[in-house]
Amino acid sequence: MARWRNIKQGKKPKEKKLAPSFTPAPITDRLKAFLTDTFMITMPIIYIVIYLIMGSREAFRDHMAQGWLYILIPHFLIVVLLWWKKGETPGMRAYEIKITKYNDPNTPIALWQAIVRYIMMPISILSIIGILIALFRKDRQTLHDLASWSMLIHNA
Repeated sequence: MARWRNIKQGKKPKEKKLAPSFTPAPITDRLKAFLTDTFMITMPIIYIVIYLIMGSREAFRDHMAQGWLYILIPHFLIVVLLWWKKGETPGMRAYEIKITKYNDPNTPIALWQAIVRYIMMPISILSIIGILIALFRKDRQTLHDLASWSMLIHNA
C-alpha cells in the first residue's frame, strides 16, 4: 500500500542500482581487435617509413634496424597513449573492448600499466604460453594482462 500512496502523491519509487557486471573480453574478439589495429595503426606507419622516410624497400632492407626503430617508436607512442587516455584502440572500439585496471574495472589504466603492457605483449605472444594462459583462466587474463595489472572487458 505504501508504494501506491507514494505514487499517488507524485513521489517516484527509488530505483535499485545494480552493481555493474564486467565480463572479460572473449579471446576471439581480442584477436580480431589486434588484427584490426595491425592494419589501422601499424600498416600505415610501415608504409610511411619504408617509402617516404627510407625511400624504398631496398633502403629499408639495407638499414633494417634503423627502419624498425622508426616503426616501433611511433607505434609505441600511439598505442600507449590510446590505451592510457581513451582505454581502447580503434580495433578494441570496433569489438566493444575496453582496457581497465584489474582490481577496479571502473578505472582506466595508468601510464605505467600501458607501458608495461606494451612491452610484455610481444613477449607474451612469442612465448605462446603467455597467450595460452587465457584458455585456463576464468577471467581470460594473458601474461601481459597479469604483468600490467590490466584487464580487457566487454564494453557493452
